[in-house]
Amino acid sequence: MSRIEDHNLAKMIYKRLNHSILLLLFTFIVSSLFAQDKAAVEAGKALFKNNCASCHNKNMKDKLTGPALAGTEERWSAFPQSDLYGWIRNSQALISKGHPRAVQIYNEYNKVAMTAFPSLTDADIANILAYINCTAAGNCPGDAPAVAVTGGGGAGAQPKGNNNLLYALLFVILALLAVILARIISNLNHIAAVREFGAAAPPRKTLAETLTSKGVVSFAIFAAILFGGYFTVRNAINLGRQQGYQPEQPIKFSHTTHSGVHKIDCQYCHDGARRSKQSVIPAANTCMNCHKAIKVGSQYGTAELTKIYASIGYDPKGDTMIANYDQKTDKEIEAIYKGWISDNYIQEKNKMDAEGEALLASQWDGIVAALTDKKTGDTKIQGPIEWVRIHNLADHVYFNHAQHVTVGKVACQTCHGKVEEMDEVKQYSPLSMGWCINCHRETEVKFADNKYYDNYYEMYHKQIEGKQRSKVTVEDIGGTECQKCHY
Repeated sequence: MSRIEDHNLAKMIYKRLNHSILLLLFTFIVSSLFAQDKAAVEAGKALFKNNCASCHNKNMKDKLTGPALAGTEERWSAFPQSDLYGWIRNSQALISKGHPRAVQIYNEYNKVAMTAFPSLTDADIANILAYINCTAAGNCPGDAPAVAVTGGGGAGAQPKGNNNLLYALLFVILALLAVILARIISNLNHIAAVREFGAAAPPRKTLAETLTSKGVVSFAIFAAILFGGYFTVRNAINLGRQQGYQPEQPIKFSHTTHSGVHKIDCQYCHDGARRSKQSVIPAANTCMNCHKAIKVGSQYGTAELTKIYASIGYDPKGDTMIANYDQKTDKEIEAIYKGWISDNYIQEKNKMDAEGEALLASQWDGIVAALTDKKTGDTKIQGPIEWVRIHNLADHVYFNHAQHVTVGKVACQTCHGKVEEMDEVKQYSPLSMGWCINCHRETEVKFADNKYYDNYYEMYHKQIEGKQRSKVTVEDIGGTECQKCHY
């Protein structure tokens, strides 16, 4: 190979190398920016769904219980960003200070208090706002364009965005660039060998030899360990978490009807929350305090209430407890409750017809399905209702409801969301350690008329008076010490 040919070849390889590096950098920067933007919006979407969706319209442009959220940042542009973040985190604190924008919104919406979200960080709020803005504009990363569909979806249905194809394409591009760079390096090494050894230089490596070289194999192993470790740790962190879990219960108990419409206090049914570690699931006796008188439900009629009666052996027709109920056969029980359902149907329709017969069969099947379990072999209708547990902390975590409800005066909705608006209750919060710690770091201690904090009050009150501190959070009184929850 002549010196001129050698120089031209090196120049060509150098030029290709520059182009490849520039293309690689451009692809990496674009994909990183897109991934960061999409991650922020996805995080904001999850936070919006768990914290805001019960009161604010998901299209961001129309009012619901709360105002339309599109343009929120513009409407608060006359004030510092910290004011907007403070409003989202704890609106009542801002209202109590007389903030003009906060008071205006509060009065505009009939002085309905917005739920406080003390655990939301500034990054969380920024992600929520990013999701609000892109949803209102219709340009969220990963959103697929609306397409007309047939059969159930309706025209203009919005399919969920799926970026797997994009990620696969980026992976292929990066893999090709890696191969090109490997070939360029191989060619440069061959040129250097020819210059030094001439005709005795070893032959140029093939692509297969390059890809199976020690360096490439070592890098592949390192990448596999790195990504494998990342995904293992990530999945391990999420192990046992079930935010959004919403199981179907044996009885369709509507919190919207009881807590929302009829304003029954949470602690009337879950009375353990104020006095013990557990909030407790109410016994059927608690249900009967009301449903001994209210025997036909406003939403489901006799269908769900009869399940309660059948579980404890209460005869709603005769308004008495059934004697020797645990010794009754299924046929005898069926006759009692079908008679009750039939009487109510006839009272409403004036006769028993085919529709009524179907209703009888359906409701009885529902009673049997709710109060028995073929999987465990429990075939007895008599007995307690087997509610499905929703919230479940790890065994190594200590949590005391009374400490939060009675001592800390924490509202039930802080952890459980607006249960009064849920027909079926779901796990509202992640219940993760990070979520608890953030809440303890940001929640102010309520000293007023609270005898449980008398020992702290004098010391911290003097510090506040001396302007050594502006507030006292749960963290300041030991709320982030490991032993408080793990001992």
